[in-house]
Amino acid sequence: MRDYYEVIGVEKGATPEEIKKAYRKAALQFHPDRNPGDSAAEDKFKEAAQAYEVLSDPAKRQRYDQFGHAGLRNGGQAGGAGFQDINDIFSAFSDIFGSGGSVFDEMFGGRGAGGRGRRQGRPGSDLRIKLPLSLEEIAEGTEKKIKVRKFIECTTCDGNGVSDATSGYESCRTCQGQGEVRQVTRSVFGQFVNVQPCPTCRGEGRIVKHPCETCAGEGRAKGEETINITVPSGVLEGHYLTLRGAGNAGLRGGQSGDLRVEIEEKAHEHFTREGLDVYHELYISIPEAALGMEAEVPTLKGRARLQVDAGVQSGKILRMRERGLPDIESTGRGDQMVRIHVWTPISLTEEETELMESLRDSPSFIPSPESLGDRKSFFSRVKDVFS
Repeated sequence: MRDYYEVIGVEKGATPEEIKKAYRKAALQFHPDRNPGDSAAEDKFKEAAQAYEVLSDPAKRQRYDQFGHAGLRNGGQAGGAGFQDINDIFSAFSDIFGSGGSVFDEMFGGRGAGGRGRRQGRPGSDLRIKLPLSLEEIAEGTEKKIKVRKFIECTTCDGNGVSDATSGYESCRTCQGQGEVRQVTRSVFGQFVNVQPCPTCRGEGRIVKHPCETCAGEGRAKGEETINITVPSGVLEGHYLTLRGAGNAGLRGGQSGDLRVEIEEKAHEHFTREGLDVYHELYISIPEAALGMEAEVPTLKGRARLQVDAGVQSGKILRMRERGLPDIESTGRGDQMVRIHVWTPISLTEEETELMESLRDSPSFIPSPESLGDRKSFFSRVKDVFS
């Protein structure tokens, strides 16, 4: 079990006010409303509440300072047991500041005092960016660090938007702190109730009385944040990665928006992509096509050797198995296709011309489609498919 002073983030000789301020900051950071579905944040929220329950009570704090955690186990002290339910925390601290106010009234819009769970502040907007990736990065997966310009939480007021969190807000007089207004109309069909967010406080139920000078009461300011992005292998052009809470910070502690990262494939020097397969165009000379050769070709994992048989025809596709891209939904992997192009010289020297003239009438250089056997042309195969 961690030291309670460490949990709150204060020194052992901290004053009660320093402990209260540190706890408020921790509760604001790990509050479930700001970290929906995050069990680790919820555990830290409970841990901070447990630590504050002990350190805010002079008698418990004295026993803890003298005997540590063992001093809280005798006599059924609550500080040693912890909280099992979030609502227990709200109930336990509902009157911590007296005068009807509590740490959760001030920070979370009255949830701890029997409110309906209305969120503090207003949520931030989502952001969307494009992330260009090479085929090599897509094939293996990658980690990226990017800088995003957005609204970030004000460091002066810890996102509260007020200069003094204990007295910087006042209840909205229009909605009486409810965050909504109701309008009742009657007609021959009966009574209708129209419920809308309060136009004065915009649904927050409170008004900033002493705004933070740095952010003018918004609880956020324009800034830049470096974000780590883990890209799995096999993503496709247009795929989205959603980073929860990485968008614009909300107003006055409202939940941050999300960041949507759209995958964009960079044009590659050597390859084109078709599904999980990658295609490479290999140009060889007439002698190489006639005699055969061992070619060195690029792959997504470096260069590799490829055997080209003698007599290969232009347009022939050679397959390099499992040299393509992985399937993001399975363990399968595509292939690398190498399309052969037999290069015909554009200009010849006098000696080369004489040599080619001597070969012109050679039987081996006279086109003979029949010698290819049952190998059909591309257009013949297409015709067979649709016939």
